Amino acid sequence: MIVVTRLKTTENLNISRYLPEMARRYPNQPAVVTGVGYDAQGKVIYEQRTFAELDCESDAYAWGLTAYGIDRGKRVLLMVRPGLPLIALTFALFKAGCIPILIDPAMGKRNLSTCIEECHPDALIGVERAHIARLIFRNAFRSVQKLVTVGKRWAWSGVTLDELQAEVQTPFPIEEMHTEDEAAILFTTGSTGIPKGVLYEHGMFNAQCDLLCELYGIEPGEVDMPAFPLFALFNVAMGVTSAIPDLDPTRPASCDPAKIVEIINDQRVTMTFGSPAIWNKVSQYCLDHAIRLPTLRRILMAGAPVPLHLHERFQSILNPFADTYTPYGATESLPIASIGGQEILEVTAARNDITAGTCVGRPAPDVTMRIIPIIDDEITEWDDNLALPPYHIGEIVVKGPVVTKQYVNRPQSTRLAKIHEGATVWHRMGDLGYLDVADRLWFYGRKSHRVELRDQCLYTEPCEMIFNQHADVYRSALVGFQQNGEMVAAMVIEPEAGRMPNNEAARMRFVEELRTLGARHTMTSGITLILFHPSFPVDIRHNAKIFREQLAVWAQKQVSN
Repeated sequence: MIVVTRLKTTENLNISRYLPEMARRYPNQPAVVTGVGYDAQGKVIYEQRTFAELDCESDAYAWGLTAYGIDRGKRVLLMVRPGLPLIALTFALFKAGCIPILIDPAMGKRNLSTCIEECHPDALIGVERAHIARLIFRNAFRSVQKLVTVGKRWAWSGVTLDELQAEVQTPFPIEEMHTEDEAAILFTTGSTGIPKGVLYEHGMFNAQCDLLCELYGIEPGEVDMPAFPLFALFNVAMGVTSAIPDLDPTRPASCDPAKIVEIINDQRVTMTFGSPAIWNKVSQYCLDHAIRLPTLRRILMAGAPVPLHLHERFQSILNPFADTYTPYGATESLPIASIGGQEILEVTAARNDITAGTCVGRPAPDVTMRIIPIIDDEITEWDDNLALPPYHIGEIVVKGPVVTKQYVNRPQSTRLAKIHEGATVWHRMGDLGYLDVADRLWFYGRKSHRVELRDQCLYTEPCEMIFNQHADVYRSALVGFQQNGEMVAAMVIEPEAGRMPNNEAARMRFVEELRTLGARHTMTSGITLILFHPSFPVDIRHNAKIFREQLAVWAQKQVSN
């Protein structure tokens, strides 16, 4: 086994220092590979940058950006498509000591405007559409002083990226950064409200890279297919090649599974990270066409609970030494727990309880995890007496080097999500669950999605798992709403394709079958309101997190009409 030597230093923790080091160690290894078209036979034509080339390219950008006035301490809104030059630009900004703001452009106009305004960016580096948005939403961009266009610059001011790329062969002197120096601003998915900007520090990025290598045995020279664009940045620091898939990052569930399989085989991909919505399509495609993926060592699935059937499918698609994994965490703290698919199937079978929830593994190295009582108010100071014993359901809280400390310009959100213990910060995940006696975490759903009835509290994950057993159910969502002054629980069902009941008799038959399923369990025996929805609203980033708040409003209207 290759021993991975990580960079250890107390002098400069700038995360960008990994790029020139990887360029020194593996100059000719591809750092980034992306498809740029097709040949006459319909095969993908790939473009690549070696680590040495990527390092030189990011140096050229860093020289040009700093000469233009985008330098240390500047917050830079980066609105560039995944792949090249996004990766080179991000590392150029890190080298210069800037703080990249990485934002999902498809989060919706209102959310986008709010999030940009809260970050107070000093500069914008973006494609043409980003600059058009700046002209439309002028108030949100009013702090921006420097403009860089990736592509053709039209009527607006500033410069183009091509004009900034300096023809300098001298390596750029990387700005010295320490543990708590600001590194980047990343945004939550906004699945429970307006996305929040999360402030990352250089020490946190370093800790994440070390933790990923330790958890999964990732080695330099491997090839990753990052279906979530941010993961490509970690790959550079780990000496791993990023094979960028032909995938719309705002609509991962609409991916073409044939293209995903093609790049995995063409580039001999050894690992991949993405939403379960992607792997649901890819795994079914592989089964339908008797395709195996022998080069893959690990598939990481995150963003929403992973159904057991996905782990089961991949047992016959991957080689015997490979596995699926479910790193659990959030934008504010990732990863904090993990477990392999084979172990998930074993422990779930051993529990033999559909209401047990979803097992997401043991705490990651250097991460401390506790379960505390369900409290909606802020908790200012940590008290050890808050920690609940095994099998008690409560809110998941964590502390450790990968745990962020604050949201950007959201003081109330920060107070609600953070608990202070001296200089240490605990993060309240906003998720519910419990720890078993083996210190494994079992996920029970979002705290804000629980439905509190007069005599019972219902949790989304175990309730939905019960109804998801029906062969004609694609997915379900527990929602609650007020009716005649009392909370009502409803189970909203999205049927499998072609299984939506098309007449009243079919609907009643489906409803009765579901009620029978629910009646077998104390937890769901009182849920009698069953509604059918053609297509659940889901988050942009993963296409897997269900917007239950929207479904609750929809359900209330259905009952009222």
